[in-house]
Amino acid sequence: MAVLLSRLGALAHRRRWVVVLVWLVVLVGGAVGAVTLSGETTNSFSIPGQESTVALQRIGEEFGAGGGATARVVIQAPEGQTLTTPENAAAVTKLVDELGGLPGVASASNPLDPNAPTVNREQTTAYSTVNYSAKPGEVTPEEQDALLKALADGRDSGLTVEATGEATQAAPHVGGPTEAIGVVIALVVLAITYGSLALAGMNLLTAVIGVGIGVLGVTVATGFVDLSSTTPTLAAMLGLAVGIDYALFIVNRYRQELRHGAAPAAAIATAVGTAGSAVVTAGLTVVIALAGLFVVGIPFLTQMGIAAAATIVVAVLVALTLVPAVLGFFGMRALPKKQRAALAAGTEVPARGRGFLAGWIGVVTRHRVTALLLAVVALGTIAVPFFSMRTTLVQSAPDDSTQARATQLLSDGFGPGFLGPITVLFEGQGAAEAAAQTSASLANLDDVALVTQPIPNRDDTAALLTVIPKSGPTDAATEQLVADLRADFAGLGGVTASVTGQTAVSVDVAKSLDDALPVYLALVVGLALVLLILVFRSLLVPLAGVLGFLLTIGASLGATVAVFQWGWLADVVNLDTTGPLISLTPILVIGILFGLAMDYQIFLVSRMHEAHSHGAAPREAIRTGFRQAAPVVVAAALIMFSVFAGFVPAGEATIKSIAFALAAGILFDAFVVRMVLVPAALALMGRAAWWLPRWLRWLPVLDVEGAALEKASIAPADKEPVAVP
Repeated sequence: MAVLLSRLGALAHRRRWVVVLVWLVVLVGGAVGAVTLSGETTNSFSIPGQESTVALQRIGEEFGAGGGATARVVIQAPEGQTLTTPENAAAVTKLVDELGGLPGVASASNPLDPNAPTVNREQTTAYSTVNYSAKPGEVTPEEQDALLKALADGRDSGLTVEATGEATQAAPHVGGPTEAIGVVIALVVLAITYGSLALAGMNLLTAVIGVGIGVLGVTVATGFVDLSSTTPTLAAMLGLAVGIDYALFIVNRYRQELRHGAAPAAAIATAVGTAGSAVVTAGLTVVIALAGLFVVGIPFLTQMGIAAAATIVVAVLVALTLVPAVLGFFGMRALPKKQRAALAAGTEVPARGRGFLAGWIGVVTRHRVTALLLAVVALGTIAVPFFSMRTTLVQSAPDDSTQARATQLLSDGFGPGFLGPITVLFEGQGAAEAAAQTSASLANLDDVALVTQPIPNRDDTAALLTVIPKSGPTDAATEQLVADLRADFAGLGGVTASVTGQTAVSVDVAKSLDDALPVYLALVVGLALVLLILVFRSLLVPLAGVLGFLLTIGASLGATVAVFQWGWLADVVNLDTTGPLISLTPILVIGILFGLAMDYQIFLVSRMHEAHSHGAAPREAIRTGFRQAAPVVVAAALIMFSVFAGFVPAGEATIKSIAFALAAGILFDAFVVRMVLVPAALALMGRAAWWLPRWLRWLPVLDVEGAALEKASIAPADKEPVAVP
């Protein structure tokens, strides 16, 4: 692989204009495709074949329920008044008429209609259901703006008017001010690492081109498949982070080769052959981990994984082709002036000062037992909250939004359980009678506040029953109520009963994801072991790396639970409300952090393995490899942390917890696991760390260090020697 990649790097250098133009054409083509072919994303999550999902489809068939998006406009009378006074009633009727005439609205109910009132007992709070012709996730921003204007008009009459529901949800944004701050921090880190703002800008620009192509591709795909609204943001966040890092690894190796006296063409070939091999291996781990989400069996999660994996593939291709092409334009200018002058004079370029990192690894290897125990205890302590983690699909709106205010009005006026009603579908001959007989017993269940009268369909083959819980939709009591209802409906004879509604869908999806979590974790852990055994041809090194990864996962999710579920340091991350984590968070964090953790393991330990292969004693190989690789790993970790952290303060609910967990995981993995735990463990194992049983020596060799380049003595067309340190 190293030989092939070095040839690719040499080709990109020779044909650099062609390579740059090809990537620009792909970028422009993606932009044109995104404008002309893109469709709408969806905010709904469901799993085909589950009881709640199937029942929702059956309700549409049996009762002709529309599939359009809805908004719930909540109206509250002025303090000390009711909505039934003539003046307030007239204002409500006027508001409903305006709502019914809004663009895209099919109908709007009147909460004061005596035939179907939707007002609380005190007659102080009511709501109008606004039905849109568009499907959920397809209500346009213009239609949403018209709704907000109608709310403002309603407030002019003295009423409190707010709105919530799927029709009010805007698609998540990409590229806000906090994300920009993260990118600026990444640029500063690159500039400090390179000592060159121009080179740092080039690194960032190539990563932006890669992530731009990836996100535009995802946008084009929305015109052909239903994708979650979170997918483009996830792809952008992950693609930008790895794109910057992969380019950093190759540029750093290129500069090393120049400092060793190699000509630019030879340095590019060697950099792509060595660092590029590690980039391909690391990128492959991320791609496999994300694409491996298909084992969970949840379509929307599989689509998110594949979209993010495709963006990673683009980032790897950019690093292997566009980065060396642009480096060809820099040539020797990739080095500072003093180093270029030293090389021109034929003197040796002094190594950059690495006193702190040299001291760091010296302390870790000398006090290896203490360092190992401290790392394990610290990460284990942070992981404790993980064992109380709860998940849900119900997202909380920001406190200052109309959705949050409407939700609070409904909770105060009708009770918290009104926000998460549970629908029961009865099917079969005599369905309405069975529903009526059951409703009385359901009212005696714990956590049931109200059971409505059954609503039969036209031919009495189906009936709907609504159960209002006492607790909110994210409470554990509501989840238990869903299970209790299903247990009560197990033996109804000829009538079948299905529990559905958005609350039941959320419970079902959360349970499916929780059940799939151990299976997926075992998959990625097994994959990590196999991959690291192939890379390092050792058993103990992969074992230490995988155990470190498990500690990283526990600590990152534990910290996320402490902040987002328990409320610790909530103000630091601009958290509006606490509660269960979004169901997608744990499994996506495991998949993404797995790939990133293997990145650091490969880039750091491969240099240790290289030093050991060249005859260095085990402990000296650890120190040599650490001094060579740690500076770039530190820079890469800081860049990834800043990019992920940039999505936390103003991020939407789904992305916020994922970004926080990834940012925390990067810190734990890079600075505790890879720079303390793994070196300490390798120092303890000594030569045994690199032992491979004889019965496994038939395994193929993944030449991440580029040893094949030395054997082949590859040189580009200018015949300059390729120096491999």
